[in-house]
Amino acid sequence: MEPEIQERIEKAVVRILQESDMEETTEHKIRKQAAAELQLDLSDPPYKAFVKQVVQSFLEQQQQQQQEEEEQAEEEEERGDPRKEYDDDGDLIICRLSDKRRVTIQEFRGKTLVSIREYYKKDGKDLPTSKGISMTEEQWSTFKKNMPAIEKAITKMESRLM
Repeated sequence: MEPEIQERIEKAVVRILQESDMEETTEHKIRKQAAAELQLDLSDPPYKAFVKQVVQSFLEQQQQQQQEEEEQAEEEEERGDPRKEYDDDGDLIICRLSDKRRVTIQEFRGKTLVSIREYYKKDGKDLPTSKGISMTEEQWSTFKKNMPAIEKAITKMESRLM
């Protein structure tokens, strides 16, 4: 196969792959589309093998790129995502329920805790009060699993009050 034809096939196949839905496309569809665009019969064994090689190379590059992006995301997460908010103790603030209440994730004595707590200001710092609750992962899981029952009970109680 001539280098010029090889280069034309490779460029066409890579462009088609980049524009394709990778969940729906097949090597056969890629080869057929490239054959139509290039006006070449790519069903001959040498062409078929070359297209297969280009597709495999493209997929390997995509997989490697995805792995690199995942590793980079993990590194950013380890360093601390600048979009995430942390309190003065380094605890991750999940949400603010009000000016004085917030939900945080913290490490305490080697355990991860979900804390829903009130805070007060002192010397420009937000400090936690004893008003609140800290739950282990297991306790949080149990609480979360029972949320539908809690919501149902609240709705029932509200309907009695009206």
